[in-house]
Amino acid sequence: MQRGPRAPLTEEILDPAMTHSPNALTTQRHRALPAPCARLLSRFEAAAYIGVGPTTFDRMMADGFMPGPKRVYARVLWDVRALDAAIDCLPSGGDSSDATDSDANEWD
Repeated sequence: MQRGPRAPLTEEILDPAMTHSPNALTTQRHRALPAPCARLLSRFEAAAYIGVGPTTFDRMMADGFMPGPKRVYARVLWDVRALDAAIDCLPSGGDSSDATDSDANEWD
């Protein structure tokens, strides 16, 4: 039995509201990540939610910038609300707690 051609794994589903645009596919590719529909996220989802890779997310957790996970049976999950609270507490711009006077750059 022969099957028809397979759809590529990267096939994108267009938002029907955007199909009127001649650049609908391009527009769809450049849209921001949608808000999570689940309250608890996996490690990869949590990292993507805050805009970093999983390794950076792990490092931020180890440094105390991100909260630890909740355990639900065998799953390890991060609460979106805890992530939001941690993001709100991150240093911004020149507020970096790692910077000392010896680290100051005279060009900045």
